[in-house]
Amino acid sequence: MGSTLLVTGGAGFVGSSFAIHWKKGHPGSTVIALDNLKRRGSELNLPRLKEAGVQFVHGDVRDAGDLLSLPHIDALVECSAEPSVLAGYGAGSKYVVDTNLVGTINCLDLVARDKADLVFLSTSRVYPIAAINGICELHDDEFRIDPATSLSGASQNGIAEDFPLAGVRSLYGATKLASELLITEYADMHGFRAVIDRCGVIAGPWQMGKTDQGFVLLWLARHLWNLPLQYIGFGGTGSQVRDVLHIDDLCDLVSYQLEHMGTVNGQTFNVGGGLSNSTTLRGFTELAQKATGRTIPISASSEDRQGDLKLYITNNALIQQATGWVPRRDLQTVFSDSYAWLKEHEDRLRPILT
Repeated sequence: MGSTLLVTGGAGFVGSSFAIHWKKGHPGSTVIALDNLKRRGSELNLPRLKEAGVQFVHGDVRDAGDLLSLPHIDALVECSAEPSVLAGYGAGSKYVVDTNLVGTINCLDLVARDKADLVFLSTSRVYPIAAINGICELHDDEFRIDPATSLSGASQNGIAEDFPLAGVRSLYGATKLASELLITEYADMHGFRAVIDRCGVIAGPWQMGKTDQGFVLLWLARHLWNLPLQYIGFGGTGSQVRDVLHIDDLCDLVSYQLEHMGTVNGQTFNVGGGLSNSTTLRGFTELAQKATGRTIPISASSEDRQGDLKLYITNNALIQQATGWVPRRDLQTVFSDSYAWLKEHEDRLRPILT
């Protein structure tokens, strides 16, 4: 736990939420949020960062000079990313590679310079697509993990850290996995402490949802403003399953990790909502209907998208064993908190979320 904390991607959804969370809990610390403000809506976080006492730096992890020009830091929480699984499909791959891999290298050079602690937010997308889809079966119009599977790291409780890593995972997932490997090497070479969190779907207030990332806010916005919504792929029935983690639960965990780095140092954890906070896409529609009080027609497209998964549920057993952490906020809370924020800032958010 350092006196100066840097949060990269600090004006994004996760980064800004954590920077404010940490500053509130550690008012004597210096918190710096660095962001390139590329994602539309991130500029809305600047006033709340300032109000919380977080210093904002307009910079880019792709530029080593932007990082190395910063003063000494004691800890870094790496939240910067091009988070779309669709990134690179049918388009140039430079931005996703430069941000998610070159950006990690630049962050690691800074961490090595200052011997700072590092919390790296990776992704569940490091696990191969075909391997996960291959252990799923359709039961009562809902994808589930085949109880007869013998694949390591797979069970009815979800995907654990020892799930096999061989296979195609998307460019997004590949850059994050490559970053994980580099972190291990840098930490050993330079003698700093680090922990890696492979996060599943995260949601909550201040998320700027899009069709390829941030679907909870997208679902709510489409219901609120009576906009089109579509179930895509695997027959178009909305049978895909995801778990969702409330942003506040993630902030609680990362704070604990910074405060107890000696306990978690050198480990990699799966972090997500878990089985109890999972449902189908149809289930998310029901939650959106309940939160908004509105129903909209939903069309179907049976054409599968590249990189899509039938199911992802996080097995949180390892992180719970190591830290005692478990998600405390359920799916209904995720949707109700998100909707309350959406309504409060409706006029500013509609141009962004539509």
